[in-house]
Amino acid sequence: MKGAIAMMAASAALVAATPAQIQARASASSSAAASGTSSGSLPTVTVKGNAFFAGSNRFYIRGVDYQPGGSSGASDPIADINSCKRDIQEFQKLGINTVRVYTVDNTANHDECMSALAAAGIYLALDVNTPKYSLDRGDPAPSYNPTYLQSIFATIDAFSNYTNTLLFFSGNEVINSDNTTNCAPYVKAVTRDMKQYIGERGYRSIPVGYSAADVSSNRYEMATYMNCGTDDQRSDFFAFNDYSWCDPSSYTQAGWDQKVQQYGNYSIPLFLSEYGCIKGPRNFEEVSALYGTDMTPVYSGGLVYEYSEEGNNYGLVTINGDGVSETTGFTNLVTAFKNAQVSGDGGYRSTGTPSTCPAQSDIWEVTAFSGQELPALPSGAAQYMKSGAGTGPGLTGNGSQNSGGQSSATATPGSGAVTGAASHSGTSTASASSAAQALLVGELGVAPFVCGAVVLVSTLFGASLL
Repeated sequence: MKGAIAMMAASAALVAATPAQIQARASASSSAAASGTSSGSLPTVTVKGNAFFAGSNRFYIRGVDYQPGGSSGASDPIADINSCKRDIQEFQKLGINTVRVYTVDNTANHDECMSALAAAGIYLALDVNTPKYSLDRGDPAPSYNPTYLQSIFATIDAFSNYTNTLLFFSGNEVINSDNTTNCAPYVKAVTRDMKQYIGERGYRSIPVGYSAADVSSNRYEMATYMNCGTDDQRSDFFAFNDYSWCDPSSYTQAGWDQKVQQYGNYSIPLFLSEYGCIKGPRNFEEVSALYGTDMTPVYSGGLVYEYSEEGNNYGLVTINGDGVSETTGFTNLVTAFKNAQVSGDGGYRSTGTPSTCPAQSDIWEVTAFSGQELPALPSGAAQYMKSGAGTGPGLTGNGSQNSGGQSSATATPGSGAVTGAASHSGTSTASASSAAQALLVGELGVAPFVCGAVVLVSTLFGASLL
């Protein structure tokens, strides 16, 4: 990836709201007390067929990716109420209904910012991984352990009661090449575990899914993999990052027509978790296509990368202390959103069937857990399903990748439970690969390549990668 929500009532067609309408709603809404829930002014979003719905209205994601500080900062933008309120003013100018946040502190209080977002008609799409608590794409098995899952579950605890928590991402760009597809069963296992935890803890059914990298060779295989198998294994949605439309372009020139055809029978919601090429002028011509009648039967909108400038030229604004300077891209996006109003159900499919699991190939190297087989829940993590995760580690914990306790067994598909003969050593299993990561951090001053976490910053590859 290139770096590192909106209704007052169920009957409001949130995606068609203008910035002025959103501002009016914000002014009419009262702030919620700091009680662990949002203001309650927004209806919860659910999955129906291959689309999202807020009440009886189709919900199209119209948003931006939001992580001021970029991949190297590892800070929580919605724990700082001053910056949150500053940026909400810009969100309202854009007319968006969703922000995606890549990193949060699961020990911080987010009541005030989540309430302010809700009052502005904005939902949160949240990544549950952090730089220290994530899967290691180089050696995923040891990093899938109780310490890691405890952090993820604690994040779910922290955000499940906000009505404007739109969805959770179980991973982000974990697979970024053909030879890292062996990570897929662990990503799917984490997705399954999150869904079970939400159910076991009695939370509302918050959608859980994956954000895939802009890798054309295996992106469709990952999409089908995350949608195959039993209901307890399958994702609630699938998202991918797509930078193939670079202005000037078109629906056919960018190949988006072919993707619509390819995903035409996909039975869960599909959307772009990042888009917005910078190779040409950022006129955001793709917005009209994304919310047009050709794409709405298959796509549920998307998130523009990214809100703030982090040294990679993708920023819509530049943050200077308490001030914000808007770029030409910001102005162009405002216009694009205004001109791309969408209403109705968009031709969504109310029913569908699961995908067929992809077969092993040169571009899909899943061998240890083929088909519907998945790693079993590590035995040390079973307690969280019964008793809750407890206090999370936040952003300053010791990390999870080498904490031990990985699963070495296969879960039974369709059982609705993810226990099994999993091992839990409870000891550190530091390896040569982790030593290499430590060297990378020490010498380059950046985060290591890890599954679903922040990775190399712009000075190394010319783009800030999340």
